[in-house]
Amino acid sequence: MAKVQKIKAANNPMIKIDYPEPRFRTKNENGKDWIFDEFRKRWIQISPEEWVRQNFLQWLVQIKKIPASLIAVEKEIRMGELRKRCDIIVYKSSLPWIIVECKEMTVKLDEAVIKQILNYNISLRVQYLVITNGSDTFAFELKDGKMILLSEIPNFD
Repeated sequence: MAKVQKIKAANNPMIKIDYPEPRFRTKNENGKDWIFDEFRKRWIQISPEEWVRQNFLQWLVQIKKIPASLIAVEKEIRMGELRKRCDIIVYKSSLPWIIVECKEMTVKLDEAVIKQILNYNISLRVQYLVITNGSDTFAFELKDGKMILLSEIPNFD
């Protein structure tokens, strides 16, 4: 497993995400707000974390030009006997390439979030990890057993 280092915004490149204008279908039903998830093809109740996830998904597709067909959302993965759900997995050449862990905006992106995404990567073995709370975003490349902090999320092509 890659060595975990503390994220310090003062000396590490936080990635600035300019989210595209949202094109969401939303509705209010019985006093609850819902958003149509184009990836899962169903209505999802809006939570603060879901709002971050939906905006980040649109950024991946519209800005990074990642084909929607190569993105899995809330994908179940097995970790031994445990079953977990990974927020976003981007595939490339039929293999998992990037894992994105989304948190609501009030959640600090700290060592616990990094450990969570590293645990998911035990079974997925991706090249890139991304953690975001909608306003703060960090990306890492896993190389030679180390996590290299990146200044941008890699392009798909």
